[in-house]
Amino acid sequence: MEHTPMDAAIRFPVRTPPATAAPRLTPLATAPAADTSAARPRTATAPDPAAGPAARPLPARHSVRAQILQALRGALASGELKPGEVYSAPVLAERYGVSATPVREAMQQLASEGAVEAVPNRGFRVAGISARDLAELAEVRAALEVPAVGRLVGAVSEEGIAELRLLAQGAAEAAGHGCRVRYAEADLLFHRALLELSGNRQLVTVATDLFRRAQRPVPGRRPPGTAELLADALEHVALIDALAAGDADTAARLTREHIR
Repeated sequence: MEHTPMDAAIRFPVRTPPATAAPRLTPLATAPAADTSAARPRTATAPDPAAGPAARPLPARHSVRAQILQALRGALASGELKPGEVYSAPVLAERYGVSATPVREAMQQLASEGAVEAVPNRGFRVAGISARDLAELAEVRAALEVPAVGRLVGAVSEEGIAELRLLAQGAAEAAGHGCRVRYAEADLLFHRALLELSGNRQLVTVATDLFRRAQRPVPGRRPPGTAELLADALEHVALIDALAAGDADTAARLTREHIR
């Protein structure tokens, strides 16, 4: 089945808005950072009353860019960024409450993935995708991933199987919430971990790029519902069972069907 990718609660205009005021967009919720305070004891320091309230540390630029990239990917996957429409980096940046630089950098990354294309002096146009495009991407993915999974049969450790089961469980939970964006991201995490077991870094990079390219919805096609997402997530479990049982034929068939 085609997959549609990451959670985004951001509303974008149908086209590049004029200079008139527009409603603020709700920022994308991101996962909280792991709490490592227990592992690293800190030395308490008394605040200086004369210094006034402590300033909040500014987020690292790469962190802001990553959050913007995540939000934009989610908006593309959900169809909130419309194919054919042009979006200005400064306008989007204003609505995110950040500078235009991380938005432009995120858009350039999306351009390298084929999701958008630069329009001189205007911004970035969302690229369209057709059913034929998705079919061709699935064919290329299958050509790469099916043989790779076949070679993993009998070569994955118990620890590797356990890690895949945890990722499959996370994908099932995302599917159960009916969120296409979150499920697609969990699906990607599963497939990346699976292919990383092959030890082929170039394969992981190329397959990830193909997966990203296939995340945009086809105009006019109904997106998958909760039941379809859950069925797709269960295919992960069946694939892991085949790997654990050393069943190469079933593992190859399930991989091909999952990518379709």
